[in-house]
Amino acid sequence: MQKISDFIFSYPPNLQELDLATMVSMYRDRGEPRRAAPGKYLACAITKKLLKEAKWWFGLYYSQTAWDELLTKGSEGYPLTESELNLLGLIVVSEEPPHREYVEKNIGILPKLAYLIVNDIKQFGFIQEDEHGFLRIAPRGEQALQGIARRIYGKRFMPEMLHAYHQDPSLSKDDKRGNDQATLF
Repeated sequence: MQKISDFIFSYPPNLQELDLATMVSMYRDRGEPRRAAPGKYLACAITKKLLKEAKWWFGLYYSQTAWDELLTKGSEGYPLTESELNLLGLIVVSEEPPHREYVEKNIGILPKLAYLIVNDIKQFGFIQEDEHGFLRIAPRGEQALQGIARRIYGKRFMPEMLHAYHQDPSLSKDDKRGNDQATLF
């Protein structure tokens, strides 16, 4: 599926170089306001303008305006990435609620970070987890999924948007129903 925009938050591609404590600390501090030291400035990663105060995301700084523009419709202020799209999307396309472990392994990010993301998305109210570790999407999560899908792909969520779909095409709901007719959309 063709992306129409990369104007989203994204995790650094070399996160695997970090030890667990550093990764957890950076993840927990994302979105925190940072103030430049006296006589120093921070630069916005989007506008490139110098700032005295900015929001922090894994070593990058964003003005409040740029941060707000990166937030997607339905995210309720939560900074969504492709990993969150994959997490929410896997839950939506599964006929039965998927187990947390399956979702963590298939969202296209390091397992340690996937664990943190699942916990945060659950705490934020986008998903629910039962006592056996099975996940369900909440209505708020459905809205967040549609918002990030529209930002990246310009359309409502479809299974073809998933990282795991390209490795396992059986994730398509049409395939699961035994539909042999080619889809035109």
